[in-house]
Amino acid sequence: MKKIVLRTILFALPRVLNVTAWKHPAFRQRLKQKNCTAFIGLLDGSIGLTLEIKGGKVRSRKAKSVEPDVSMLFRDLPTALKFLMPNPDQGDIIHAAKNFKVITKGPDPLVVWFMQTLNLSQTVGVSMGTPMADGTRRFTTCTNGGPLFVYVKEGRVQRVTPLEFDADDAPGWEITARGKTFRPQRRALVAPHAMTLKSVVYSDKRILHPMKRVDYDPDGERNPQNRGKSGYVRISWDEALDLVAKEINRQKRVHGPGAITFPMSSHHQWGNVGYYLSALTRFANLIGFTRVAANPDSWEGWYWGAMHHFGNSMRIGVPAGYGGVEDCLKEADLIVFWSCDPESTNGAYAGFEGTQRRLWAKELGIEFIHIDPHNNPTAQLLGGRWIPVRPQTDAPWLPRSCTYGQSRACTTRTTLQPAQQASKSGRPIWWDKPTVSPRRRSGKKPKRACPPRTCAPSRESGATGRSIWRPA
Repeated sequence: MKKIVLRTILFALPRVLNVTAWKHPAFRQRLKQKNCTAFIGLLDGSIGLTLEIKGGKVRSRKAKSVEPDVSMLFRDLPTALKFLMPNPDQGDIIHAAKNFKVITKGPDPLVVWFMQTLNLSQTVGVSMGTPMADGTRRFTTCTNGGPLFVYVKEGRVQRVTPLEFDADDAPGWEITARGKTFRPQRRALVAPHAMTLKSVVYSDKRILHPMKRVDYDPDGERNPQNRGKSGYVRISWDEALDLVAKEINRQKRVHGPGAITFPMSSHHQWGNVGYYLSALTRFANLIGFTRVAANPDSWEGWYWGAMHHFGNSMRIGVPAGYGGVEDCLKEADLIVFWSCDPESTNGAYAGFEGTQRRLWAKELGIEFIHIDPHNNPTAQLLGGRWIPVRPQTDAPWLPRSCTYGQSRACTTRTTLQPAQQASKSGRPIWWDKPTVSPRRRSGKKPKRACPPRTCAPSRESGATGRSIWRPA
């Protein structure tokens, strides 16, 4: 039965493409771009069809009657049906492609054009976006600074705004802590750089074509002293690719095969160009290269898995958008930002998601201590106590603030206030004197120890950090 279904699909395919071209001028123009023959069928050749695209028309030929320009070969019948049935599951397609259950042959530009043409036949009649009252059409996009709405009119971006959720979207999560209920805003709190998307698209500084320095001659004087000074002239893609190929050969000839390195993406599903098991790695292996070992910050197994299990990576510096938020809001009495300024260094995927969570902690009356040479933006926004330590002299604080012992000699709330005073010169007190612990400075036991529930943020620990439990 499955063989009959596949043969029926292949029999109907050229007719479907011609009807689509008749209904949609955009697809009709697409078919006129190139002339080619393409074979679609099983790898063993038992079932297949050759398509001939010529002058904007699609005709069927007997399988393998001519040598095709492009071949799309499926290893088995179920894979072929997953690809060719209407409304295919993109997850199945990606899985099949990554596991070599489908193979394409032919020149890359022609293969890409043919595959995109087949995809366009299914989407050309679909209306994209949401019509708005001002005549624009609203689309969505996901930047590396957060998701946006993009408003387009007559093919030009008019504006971008943070994505907003409405009643048709899934409900948000909530946290109840100390008698209050907190819910994230029903809009994306994107990073500032995401809002520059329109400016990036239409910037006069955007490079749209290959460029070469006017005084750069790869076969003569290169004038490296003029980098950043001399102007640029546009060159063709063929010239650019020839130039890159010559430089690769020169590097290998002069400096050896290890002189070239290829950095790989941390994420193994970032396409067929940049990730580990990709065309990039194959190309690098062909020419010879030095591998850059990426830090285990994504899918590499135990590290990433353990990080999600414990809720913390124990990095120091930038809190990210996930972690022990609920734990801190319910249990922590004090949050310590030690060499940590998330309001300045949050410009990644989560945007300002962490800001609202830290403000929830402030609303609950949780106290903050900021240990940093500078009165950084996080300290200015949240308030609390700032300890302006001298750079690299705050290490003695660590065992005292994180150890529970007989003296419970943690940094205290009551002895921190003098550290905010300025010296006679008007500079922070650490400028003139080394940083010492409160107990060492006074020679006495602190009047009040750290509260039994203290939270110390770290780079990946979330909006408010990770609770460090201390028995009361």
